[in-house]
Amino acid sequence: MSEENKDLGDKAEEAFDNAKEAAKDAAEDVKEAAQDFKEDVKEAFDANNPESGKTVAIVAHLTVIGWIIAIIMNSSNKTELGSFYVRQVLGIFLVGLVLAFIPIVNLIGWIFPLILWIVSIVGAINGKQKPVFLVGELFQNWFKGL
Repeated sequence: MSEENKDLGDKAEEAFDNAKEAAKDAAEDVKEAAQDFKEDVKEAFDANNPESGKTVAIVAHLTVIGWIIAIIMNSSNKTELGSFYVRQVLGIFLVGLVLAFIPIVNLIGWIFPLILWIVSIVGAINGKQKPVFLVGELFQNWFKGL
């Protein structure tokens, strides 16, 4: 029986060594993948890359949470296009909020911010800084700090 235990012990030791080697290989693969991901993120959100501003601009239009994410993305690498649409979307949200609290206007008041939002997201998708009509220039002046 002692010979069987010795064989089992050798097999267990061999399996342990194989698992240890596999874990070491996996850790190296993960480190390499993480490094590649870091480089991709730096390239994607580089202030000199026009596509990074476009990404921020589009994300800003996706609900209030998307707008907050866009602010965070834009704060690390400010782009002119990203900042422009962060300000535009904030203004559109505020117009919608104000119109929602005016008793008679709130029945149809949601249409105006919806139209502004559609015009704004089309401009963001095209990558052009197109202020929304009537109030777009005001938003740029009011929210310069963003």
